[in-house]
Formats: sequence, structure tokens, C-alpha cells
Amino acid sequence: MDSFNSLLDGFGTALTPVNLLWAALGVLLGTAIGVLPGIGPAMAVALLLPVTYGLEPTGAFIMFAGIYYGAMFGGSTTSILLNTPGESAAVVAAIEGNPMAKAGRGAQALAAAAVGHFAGGMIGTILLVALAPTVAALAVDIGAPDYFAIMVLAFIAVTSVLGSSRIRGLASLLVGLTLGLVGLDQLTGQQRLTFGSLQLADGIDVVIVAVGLFAIGEALWVAAHLRRTAGEAIPVGRPWLAGSDVRRTWKSWLRGPVIGFPFGAVPAGGAEIPTFLSYVTEKRLSRHKEEFGKGAIEGVAGPESAASASAAGTLVSMLTLGLPTTAVAAVMLAAFQQYGIQPGPLLFEREPDLVWGLIASLFVGMVLLLALNLPLAPLWAKLLRIPRPYLYAGILFFAAVGAYAVGGEALDLVILLLIGLIGFGMRRYGLPVLPAIIGVILGPAAEQQLRRALQISDGSVTGLVGTPFSVAVYIVIAVLLAWPLLKRFVGRRRSVTA
Repeated sequence: MDSFNSLLDGFGTALTPVNLLWAALGVLLGTAIGVLPGIGPAMAVALLLPVTYGLEPTGAFIMFAGIYYGAMFGGSTTSILLNTPGESAAVVAAIEGNPMAKAGRGAQALAAAAVGHFAGGMIGTILLVALAPTVAALAVDIGAPDYFAIMVLAFIAVTSVLGSSRIRGLASLLVGLTLGLVGLDQLTGQQRLTFGSLQLADGIDVVIVAVGLFAIGEALWVAAHLRRTAGEAIPVGRPWLAGSDVRRTWKSWLRGPVIGFPFGAVPAGGAEIPTFLSYVTEKRLSRHKEEFGKGAIEGVAGPESAASASAAGTLVSMLTLGLPTTAVAAVMLAAFQQYGIQPGPLLFEREPDLVWGLIASLFVGMVLLLALNLPLAPLWAKLLRIPRPYLYAGILFFAAVGAYAVGGEALDLVILLLIGLIGFGMRRYGLPVLPAIIGVILGPAAEQQLRRALQISDGSVTGLVGTPFSVAVYIVIAVLLAWPLLKRFVGRRRSVTA
């Protein structure tokens, strides 16, 4: 009941004219950005971080949340019409959505995706309201050893799940941890990796790292692989669903959140895994298996619902534990730090207006997104005609202006370019970006919790495993590390017995 009353107060905050304006602006920007290939919600939020310095925190986060959900909505549009996912969570939508569009059913595919996002987002946000306060209440009793164990789990999980190999994921994490070391040691005051520069004594701002890795790195990568002719989008009429389509998709819309929400709440790489799992589930349960690969509407509805629900699950971990499980959550965590706010167990007590206003705005944003996406789908499709050189030149300009605005130092632009080149190199050699971002943000916090835990135990390493919770987390970590070896061993045993 307390959560319900707090949510009602949150609606009072979210429905003020100013915050409604920020929500509408966020979903419009998010949808437009999601439609454009290669520009995901993480890049969008990273680019807007410097712009929002002067905004009141609640309005800024309402806009960020609108961008997050809106980009997931918009990503399915380009995925269906152009077979080019606007962001990673929309990859699966192309498998069935693009064949539907080529068969003249693009309108139905877009409608199934839009309603799927609405259903998944609503169910996921309801679960967020129900579970987040409970998780926050339990997290209050978590100590330094437990927090360090959770952060190690986040490091291991993102390096294990993302990228083409664990080695590449670990290399990306080490890049982020190294960048997080730059500056003065908080305990000893000793300079680390500053190369004698006083301007680096405060460390590299997380905003510059995020903008450099996402925006500059992506722009340089696209420029290096720019095609001379852009793909032509398939024309689409007004999206609608017939009664037969609704009968085939309503169960898929409800199954998606069951898969998407839990995966969003754990550090397992965001919406990519649950969307693939949802697709496989729909293929197994469908009565129209022969249509899969040729344009099965269930293959669009289920994964898109799972993707939207995973976004709500992501917010549970970020708000209650301060643990980012996706790239967007990592950038939003940097935004909290920008305002001097620390997400975690006490956030619901210290900033109730901000938290519940943000959660209530998710419900408002879902309604706005459904109202915008169904009638405006043909308009969003026209954004695909923007020439790539103009698009990414604009991104480079705004990234440079935003980075300079952070500290007003010319050195920040040099650092931005260097980090952008690192981001380009990471894409060139298949290193995922998310572990690097999580390393930059969680690295200093993990070091602080490690030192605190060792101080409590008078320097004894056993202090790191001094609680049942930390032991349980390390067991999960051991399973994650050992699972590939166990899987390979079991496979060999089966082949020998066969």
C-alpha cells in the first residue's frame, strides 16, 4: 500500500506541465534516435548529459527515461522496414518483421511491435513498482563485502555474456578499469596515470568517457564503413491489426515480460538475450511454425514485448543497488553522479519525489509512445532518408560541444578524441563497449568497497567472504566461470558414450 501511495504522489510530480513536456520531448527524441540506424539510446543519453547540467534533476531523468523507452520503440521501425536495427534490442525484430514488410504487411508488423512495447513496458513498470521498494529495503543491510561481491558479479557477467569471446569482454573491462584509475587516490592522495597533468588530477569525467566511446567511436566506425548508397525503406501505410492478428499475438505480448523483466534486472547484457529467448519460445509454441523465417507476427510481438520489459528490469537494479546492467543504465548512473545523487538502497528515502516521479513518468511515457508510434510510423520511416555524412557530422559536433561544456578545458576535447579512437579500435577488434563503461563507473566504487571491507577485517582476505550473501554471490560467479568448461566436459562424455 505504501508503494501505491508513493506512486500516486509520483503521478502528481510526473503530470505537472513542465514534466509532461520533458516526457513528451524524451519520447519524441528517443523514437527519432531509435529509428536512425546505429544511434542507440545509450549514445542519445550520453550526448544529452552535458546539455542537462542546468535542468532540475527530476525533469532531466524523466526525459532520459523517455529517450530510453522511445529508442526501443523506434529501433523496431528501421529493423522492420530497412532490415537494419536502430539499436541492439531490435535485432530480433528484423528476423520476422522485414519479411512481413516485404510481403506487404509492414503496417501489421509495426503495430504488433508498438503494442508489444506498450504491453511489455506497462507490465514491466508494474513489476518495478512492486519489487523495487522491497529490493531497496533488503539492500539496506548489505555491507561492503556484499557490495564488492555484487560488483565483481557485474564485471564477470558482462564480460562473459557480451562480445564474441570472454577474452574480448575482459579486455574491454580492463580498458574501463584503467580509465577509472586516472586521478588522485581518494585515500592516499597519490596521483595515478595523470602523467604530471594537474588537469587530470580530478580524473576523467564519466560524461566524456561515455560520449567518446559511444558517439565518437560509433561515428568514426560508420565513417570508415560508409556505403555510397543508403538502403531504401519500404513504404508503410497506417499501422493496424486485424482480429486474426490480435488472436495470434496477445499471448506473445504477455509472455514477453516474463522473460524480459528478470534478464533486465541482472547484469547479463540487457535486452539482447531475452529477445532471442522470447523468439525461440514463440517459435516453439506457435501453431504456425511454417511461417517462421517468412514473416510470423508472433516473432515480432514477443521479442519486442520482452525488450520493453527488460528496460523496466534494468531500472530495478540501477535505482535500488546502483548497479547498471545495460549501457543506457550505465550512462544514466553517470547522470545521477552528475547531480550528486547516489543510487542505492537509500535513494527511495532520500529522493522519493525524484524516484516515484520517474517511475510514474514511465506509465505516462508508454501512453505517449503508443499514441505517437501508431499514427506517425510513416513519418518516422522518412527519417531513414537523412544522408549518413550529415547525420554523423552533426553527432561529432554536438559531442565536441557537450564535452567542452563539462569542464571548459581544451584538454577535454583531446581526451574525447583519444577515447573516441579507443572506441573505434574496440569496434574494429570486436570488443563490446558496455564492459568498458561499467568498468569506468563501478571500478572506483569497487575499489572503495574492497578497501572498506579489508579495513573492517584488519586486512584479512577472509573479510571479503565474511557474510552468507557474499558467499552466495561468489558461488554464482564460480558457476559462471566454470559453466563453459562443464558444458564442454559433458559434451565430450556424451560423444564418448555415444
